[in-house]
Amino acid sequence: MSLKSSQPVLFEDHRPWGYYQVLSDEPDHKVKRIVVYPGQRLSLQRHHRRMEHWHIIQGCAFVTVNNSEIPVCAGESIDIPQGAWHRIKNSGQHNVVFIEVQRGEYFGEDDIERLEDDYGRT
Repeated sequence: MSLKSSQPVLFEDHRPWGYYQVLSDEPDHKVKRIVVYPGQRLSLQRHHRRMEHWHIIQGCAFVTVNNSEIPVCAGESIDIPQGAWHRIKNSGQHNVVFIEVQRGEYFGEDDIERLEDDYGRT
């Protein structure tokens, strides 16, 4: 028996590091389900118009927030302040899955400033 989510996926986007699904996109928040493949990491980035809350659903990873690297595993959460440099790295053998809740005044993908990127997007 398979359980289906009652929440439809509004949008899905595949990237070199994995993919994300937009679950909710409202004027006061956006919610994404993000999957990071083994050995991959997101760009070191920051946002000027939003903050993020990440809740790890599956796997373990390392989250960089400014100059700190924090290990996180399923069931744990971390807050990314507005303007903080951040990234997540999956150094394990299985996908890392987390829920990202964005709050702020703007949630567009063009509010990403990249400092470092493994895929040449700086």
